[in-house]
Amino acid sequence: MCGISGFIDWKNISGFDCIKAMTDVLHHRGPDDGGYFYKQYQSVHIGLGHRRLSILDLSSHGHQPMDHRHLTIIYNGEVYNFKEIRDELEELGYEFDSGSDTEVILKAYHCWGIEMVHRLNGMFALAILDAERKELVLLRDRAGVKPLYWYYHDGLFLFASELKSFHQHPAFKKELCHDGLALFLQYGYIPQPHTIFKHTRKLKAGNSLTIKLDKQNFDEKKYWDVLDFYRKPKLKVTEEEALYETERLLTSACEYRMVADVPVGVFLSGGYDSSAVTALLQSRRSEKLKTFAIGFHEEAYNEAHHARRVAEHLGTDHTEYYCTHQDALDILPRLPEIWDEPFGDASTIPTVLVSELARKQVTVSLSADGGDEVFGGYDKYIYAKKMESIFGRVPFRNQFGRFFSSIKPSSIPFLSRDPNFSRRYAKAASSLEAKHSAEMLGIIGSAFFRAEVEELIAKPFVHLATDFESYEGLDEHNDLYNSLMAVDYKTYQLDDILVKVDRATMSCSLEGREPLLDYRIIEYVARLDSSLKIRGDERKYLLKKITHQYLPKEMMDRPKMGFGVPILDWFREELRDYLLSYLSECRLAEAGIFNVNKVIEVRDKYLNGKNDDVSKIWFLLVFEMWREKWM
Repeated sequence: MCGISGFIDWKNISGFDCIKAMTDVLHHRGPDDGGYFYKQYQSVHIGLGHRRLSILDLSSHGHQPMDHRHLTIIYNGEVYNFKEIRDELEELGYEFDSGSDTEVILKAYHCWGIEMVHRLNGMFALAILDAERKELVLLRDRAGVKPLYWYYHDGLFLFASELKSFHQHPAFKKELCHDGLALFLQYGYIPQPHTIFKHTRKLKAGNSLTIKLDKQNFDEKKYWDVLDFYRKPKLKVTEEEALYETERLLTSACEYRMVADVPVGVFLSGGYDSSAVTALLQSRRSEKLKTFAIGFHEEAYNEAHHARRVAEHLGTDHTEYYCTHQDALDILPRLPEIWDEPFGDASTIPTVLVSELARKQVTVSLSADGGDEVFGGYDKYIYAKKMESIFGRVPFRNQFGRFFSSIKPSSIPFLSRDPNFSRRYAKAASSLEAKHSAEMLGIIGSAFFRAEVEELIAKPFVHLATDFESYEGLDEHNDLYNSLMAVDYKTYQLDDILVKVDRATMSCSLEGREPLLDYRIIEYVARLDSSLKIRGDERKYLLKKITHQYLPKEMMDRPKMGFGVPILDWFREELRDYLLSYLSECRLAEAGIFNVNKVIEVRDKYLNGKNDDVSKIWFLLVFEMWREKWM
């Protein structure tokens, strides 16, 4: 796991000091080694930088940037099947000087060109400079586990693992994108390919970007899309066949991710996803796996005792830590530095803590993210199904939704006395206005609705298209559940869950690996009937059946908790001070970004104990903390 950065400068104003500064700010992603490439061609300056966290071949042979003939590579990630690819290349006459996957990728590109990406099983964000073809190629892995940002404006192209690299280049213009801000207020994250800055984008998962050095043009292409597999006809297999093949793929994916020349551990929450990963691995080895869990003293949020029971049953070497009120306060000021784009998922706090806990003993830790999106684990899927069953056949459904949206919940007797009724009512009414179930998913996951965002932001902005609208062709072979999981894979999982885990683990130089996001698993499970994932009100049916082969059902069957965080309990007093400071009328008016009265209304509603959604106040606070740090 590493950090990469680079530039192409057609104005020839960027020097070696620029690439060094852009790279060194990513030291946390790779403290073991750093390397730089700087070259001035006739019409362009090119810089490439790399920070290395040594996982495979700990010697200097893994140093990057790495060259082979006319090619130069910088690479962040791990390709787990690199030994098989290396064997294939050796049969074709290629020789190798290192035991690293970097050299395998580089020579695979030399052999097969960009088509080599279809052979890679792993997580990666990489750049390859081809001096012969006069082009730079960027690639991002299928699921988007590894981040890659790029910026182009006024003859300058920048790219990096994190936005903080761009701030190190003197020509980067950090102009706030109000369109991106609107997305953040809706979802608590900014969906790909959009970002918080103008002229700046995320390279989409499963995409390549080719930049011609002599022509200054850009060609972004998709090489993989999860929707392509959901759009295929469903497989005609029995439940037993599905169980066998899914367990085979899960086992292979988990074992692949244990390959390392450094200690490896597992994040264990005690839920089905992490328990399945731990069980599949521990059952096949005699040495004890190192497992790590975070608990809370607030019982409604605590899963640590469940994780401990699983660890004891499987016989792992288990470490747990209880997140305290003070831990949260200590991490809070660090959030804008770790997440250098506004990010509103409050479970960032325990994720940082569990990463720091694991890093004391291991350099790599497996995480079980993706289980909910792949196997159907969220309550929102059941909620959407109920909404569909109630209102799906209502004539003029969209108009019906707009009518309900126009009614103020406070005017409805009895029900309006529930402090959370207003929020639930608005979400249900807005869901009816959705043109498709995929759009309904975006509404269900919103903190601020579009109309509320329009009231909040003082500057003109447009509502950008996201993958919540990418449902074309899904209906032919999918029911509601499969459609929701497909879109979730491209939205919430990609730009919330994976961003959270990548930045948290990398903040303490820990490599996080995601076995449930092995592309072979989703390509297979996407083509299974949804009844194998959600059966009645039972979520993750298939994964549970596999897990119960290793862990007693009575130990595992309990209400789903998720990785919730007791913000209200932690910050009932301290958050008040933060809010009054960051969301003061004077400060907001000086920035001119928000309609001050609307923000104060949200703030005071929270302070007076009448909040209907704590996410709203959290998103506003997180943004203002980010703005103070980076703007």
